[in-house]
Amino acid sequence: MNILTYDIEDWFHMLDIECTATEAHWLNFKPRIHANVDRLLELTLLHGHSASFFCLGWVGKHYPEIIRRIDELGFEVASHSHMHQLAYQQTRDQFREDLRRSIYTLEDITGKKVKTYRAPGFSFVRGNDWMVETLLEHGIERDSSIFPVERGHGGYKNFGRAQPSLLGCASGQIKEFPISFGKILGKKLIFSGGGYFRLMPFCVIQKLTNQADYVMTYFHPRDFDVDQPVLNIPLYRRFKSYVGLKGAYKKLDQWLACNNFIDIETADKLVNWARAPVVEMQSCSERFG
Repeated sequence: MNILTYDIEDWFHMLDIECTATEAHWLNFKPRIHANVDRLLELTLLHGHSASFFCLGWVGKHYPEIIRRIDELGFEVASHSHMHQLAYQQTRDQFREDLRRSIYTLEDITGKKVKTYRAPGFSFVRGNDWMVETLLEHGIERDSSIFPVERGHGGYKNFGRAQPSLLGCASGQIKEFPISFGKILGKKLIFSGGGYFRLMPFCVIQKLTNQADYVMTYFHPRDFDVDQPVLNIPLYRRFKSYVGLKGAYKKLDQWLACNNFIDIETADKLVNWARAPVVEMQSCSERFG
């Protein structure tokens, strides 16, 4: 099962960078999202795949035509939050309000219920398990916010095997589609999105794809934009953000040509949830209110 997803945000929606931290900063940058999203739509349609598009509510507010086109082409519109902030840096009330704004904004554009969510930076970590209850409160049925290895934004390294799972809490269960990883010489390797995909040779990516029974991708429009402005950021972030851009679109084209991909909505119907592992989340209702 190979699942294709895109996180619809602009080139300046970068986390943990002072010069891109707030909406006031974003409004000073020239948008590049229209052409970059169009390229992803065209390539996905060319290869005949379905895909889920995790869209910022902020993008929908400023450029509703982008969300409308994604929906009209038959792709799933999911939420990627409203203001692209790390969930573990928010209180539960802040997270709830941001989620509500994103859902209402996207639903107003498409006229369809938003049922799938992904937190910016995969910022679902131990300590904000209350996210599950909050997502369920707002009608979210599927989540793809767990990064089951250690990473810069935390990760959920003790989550276990990367496979569709059920996250349980007092108010119910949510279907979790974590990011996938492969193994080479016993070492876990992320290969299916972002900078990992840009930096890794195609032969390794395809080998890991062939070995996997579950692949969850995550791409951003900026991952394929060789002409985007280069921000004055620390060298390690510059490496992660810009190295490998030149060949990334051709690599994606090749990968989509070599494999079959579906969206999360379709994957949901194919998973035998009765046999899926159940991960019980700590209830934080009393602590957070």
